Amino acid sequence: MMRLAEIAGRLPHWVLFAAAALVQVALIALMVGDRAGILREGTEVTLQTSPVDPRDFLRGDYVALNYAISSLPAGALKNQPSSGSGTQVFVKLAPNAEGFHEAVSVHAEPVAVTPPERLIRGSIVGGATCGSTHRAFCERLNIKYGIERYFVPQGEGLEIERARNQSKVSIVAAVTPAGRAAIKRLLIDGKPVYDEPLF
Repeated sequence: MMRLAEIAGRLPHWVLFAAAALVQVALIALMVGDRAGILREGTEVTLQTSPVDPRDFLRGDYVALNYAISSLPAGALKNQPSSGSGTQVFVKLAPNAEGFHEAVSVHAEPVAVTPPERLIRGSIVGGATCGSTHRAFCERLNIKYGIERYFVPQGEGLEIERARNQSKVSIVAAVTPAGRAAIKRLLIDGKPVYDEPLF
């Protein structure tokens, strides 16, 4: 350990800065590549957004999105042991008559699905601390999937928020076999208004 510190002390400062910059660039490239992989290889599911509390205004340059699958009955998970807030769950989705995917069931582990069903992975943000020990799933679960924010060009969010609050906004998400999701397309009244580039 001391030897490493001595070597670092002998290097010119520009070398240390260059190494730090390379590490940061590599981390950003990994994140972009990971998201591009989800968009490229994931199966498409269409989700209807739900109105958001009107006090929850556009923050910065993104629109807050809520879904019908964001709040679900726990079903068989009710009263089962949980690890508290942040517990990972898997939601089985199936398309309804309108073409939107809706929740069929919630599971603590991945389960088998048959097409056109899909499995999406989420984290519990509410409803995982019931029971006498506060370590059991409640009757209803609030779940986040990592697709609750959609970044938009500056100044274009208010129109999307209005449409969202009138239940006119839906999204197409790419979902990998492991259940990871990323927003691929945003639609208003069923028409695409934003398409995510792969890079």
